[in-house]
Amino acid sequence: MLAIRSAYLSFRANPFEVPFEEATEYTSDALIMIDDAGRVTSVGSAPELLPQLPPGTEIHHYPHHLVIPGFVDTHVHYSQTQMIAAYGEQLLDWLREYTYATELQFENPQHAAAVARVFLDEQLRNGTTTSAVYATVFPQSVDAIFKEARERGMRLIAGKVAMDRGAPAGLLDTPQRAYAESAELIARWHGTDRLEYAITPRFAPTSSREQLEALGQLAHENPTALIQTHVSENPAEVALVAELFPERAGYLDVYDHYGLVRPRAIFGHGIHLTDAELATLAERGAAIAHCPTSNFFLGSGALNVQRAADAGVRLALGTDLGAGTSFSMIRTLGAAYSAAQANGVALDAGRALYLATRGGAEALGLGEKIGQIAPGFEADLAVLDLHSTPIIEYRMQFADTLREALFIQMTMGDDRAIAATYVAGRRAYTRE
Repeated sequence: MLAIRSAYLSFRANPFEVPFEEATEYTSDALIMIDDAGRVTSVGSAPELLPQLPPGTEIHHYPHHLVIPGFVDTHVHYSQTQMIAAYGEQLLDWLREYTYATELQFENPQHAAAVARVFLDEQLRNGTTTSAVYATVFPQSVDAIFKEARERGMRLIAGKVAMDRGAPAGLLDTPQRAYAESAELIARWHGTDRLEYAITPRFAPTSSREQLEALGQLAHENPTALIQTHVSENPAEVALVAELFPERAGYLDVYDHYGLVRPRAIFGHGIHLTDAELATLAERGAAIAHCPTSNFFLGSGALNVQRAADAGVRLALGTDLGAGTSFSMIRTLGAAYSAAQANGVALDAGRALYLATRGGAEALGLGEKIGQIAPGFEADLAVLDLHSTPIIEYRMQFADTLREALFIQMTMGDDRAIAATYVAGRRAYTRE
């Protein structure tokens, strides 16, 4: 048995629906007890629980830190790790100029494995313990990320990108190949250890009607699989979808028509969705992955989080590398605040942190397994150093409340704030 002693914070409810104090569990000196299976067995006051520890229990003590659930990154392209900070384009040109050439390299399984190792090591260094990952059109790129995640014991979702038009020939599959290769990957990986498969059309412009129909059939045959894709990220993209699918009522209706909007379907961006489309997402139980650093980098716009929340849509956060500019979910929190401000909304730290932890777990249909620090949950944890830089240490002297302290972290913090990351109760990263 392992015990972690520190302050801790977890969410027992959604702070978009109830006040912060009702939504959270916080103890300033807590003991989190973890069994050999990597699950939390109890959480409570350290002075009360310490006398109950079995002899020989290992204790990891983090004074002046805060333990939170591990971050959940709900939208990220591991294949774009090597092209972060590619200069100067908006979405459609950026894909043509940089992304497709980079993804062609993933036909080589050795290259895919090397990038997967860098990607997952960086995620752990940034406190991210679960992510929904886009691979490439090549099945071997999916195998690579799953193999590396399994070696680390991580809970991970990934899928082969399906696209049969609008990209270089070397990256195109067919409706039949997209169905068959995805089905083989589902049989090989979905539900293995802590791994799950996501059916992954890149986005509507790169899939024919026939391919979307095939993927919809695959989704029907695999009701526990996730679905991930992009929607309404960029105005030019929205216009292109209207041109390619004039028979559909809108961008989201393309996916809905083919049975791809349901619980455990997560749509990246959603900046320019209409009120009717938001209502459809809420009705179907699907989710939006808000990716603010990517949206700012590509000039796509700023999602109005409050509008989506008011519509009843499940919300989460994604780094969206490589248009996203950082592996750090803490930096992503800060960007989410700026995106909200651009819409005349103030996103407080409690709501933002919820989106990055329990909100992400709920969006992925994993809310009974991860996203909280509570008995029975998998012990995926991030340990935050609340004084990670000299200026943060100085600023924290003037923080009077927990909410203010959290806001300082999300607006000034970065990867240096992650003191340790635990995966299924095992310390998988330590800054020291």
